[in-house]
Amino acid sequence: MIYLLAQDSAIERIKSLINAACAPEFFLPITIVLFVITLVFYRKITLPAVAGILALAFTAFYVVSMADPDFLKIIKKPDNVPITMMIFLVGFFCWLSLRRAAVNDQRMERGEPLEEAGADDKVLVWPDLVYTELIALVLCSVFLVVWAIVLKAPLEQPANPSVIPNPSKAPWYFLGLQEMLVYFDPWIAGVLLPGLIIVGLIALPYIDRNPRGNGYYTFKDRPFAISLYLFGFLILWCVLIVVGTFLRGPNWNLFGPYEYWDPHRPAALVNVNISDAFWIYLPAALNDRGITFWSPGLPDQPALGGWIPAYIIRESPGIVLLGFYFFVLPVILAKTVFKKLYTEMGFERYLVFWLLLSWTAIMPIKMVLRWMFNIKYFLAITEYFFNV
Repeated sequence: MIYLLAQDSAIERIKSLINAACAPEFFLPITIVLFVITLVFYRKITLPAVAGILALAFTAFYVVSMADPDFLKIIKKPDNVPITMMIFLVGFFCWLSLRRAAVNDQRMERGEPLEEAGADDKVLVWPDLVYTELIALVLCSVFLVVWAIVLKAPLEQPANPSVIPNPSKAPWYFLGLQEMLVYFDPWIAGVLLPGLIIVGLIALPYIDRNPRGNGYYTFKDRPFAISLYLFGFLILWCVLIVVGTFLRGPNWNLFGPYEYWDPHRPAALVNVNISDAFWIYLPAALNDRGITFWSPGLPDQPALGGWIPAYIIRESPGIVLLGFYFFVLPVILAKTVFKKLYTEMGFERYLVFWLLLSWTAIMPIKMVLRWMFNIKYFLAITEYFFNV
């Protein structure tokens, strides 16, 4: 009896540790660290034996976690089943591509031909391709029929404007977009960022015209481009879908995977803008230490005889911060870290590259600041509904 109680206590401690690690201020940095480790040691991690052990360990962990009723309740929802499939499928295909890249990189270092060199993979449309497509069609049809029988469609009662589901979630393929709405205004999360994704995919062949890496799997020839793309796809899209599916509960609060979704849990976040931190919290903290620069309070009077509106003075810290980030930092990077990249790209292509990179980087920056310091906006000109 004592042994069973001790065992249950140990399991609960492990669950509590995992719940704490899944808090967003830890979850995102942990995933980024694992992402970097995977790319740095991709040759060893993608070895079949190593990857197989990791896959089996994760699968065993996932299956054992189903013993927890709260975790099982989340993943068995018909809407959430595709997310479980997505986790395993994305993991498999990322491993496959990185493994083939590792093999090719090792072949190039030894002076051997690439795996794709001299490969004759052409087939006849009839009968080879048609038969393959027919078999794929039959198998997919069977799979979808079985899915429809086993998993009932998540249809709810007729729409009622007085009854709103809690949590009210978008379809799984839009959960990443819905998660971005927590950190950005709708015009950024719903229009600007999706638009930049499309523009970035269109502009990618014109920004990066390096012929190396085309037509064969490699990582050594294109480390920066591949890392940036995978970061955007895995960290800033797939991870956000996982967070929105498994960790977002009632009232859009964050819960651990083994926590009960309590609909009465109050929202803990308090909105703090950069202007609030600069004009209110910073002088208040300095005053507590006997240092006085200005009295805490947001400026509400125009300057220079009304030529500078009050909201410009109020938001001047955010304007300076964003101005440095978007206009000064790319110049510094072009002369230091990205010097070689700038020389190869030229001014125009580097400008487009920085536009895409800066908005890609600002997402995890804002997410971490939101979770750790409750920072909502860098720039909050509410008079004109312009918030960044």
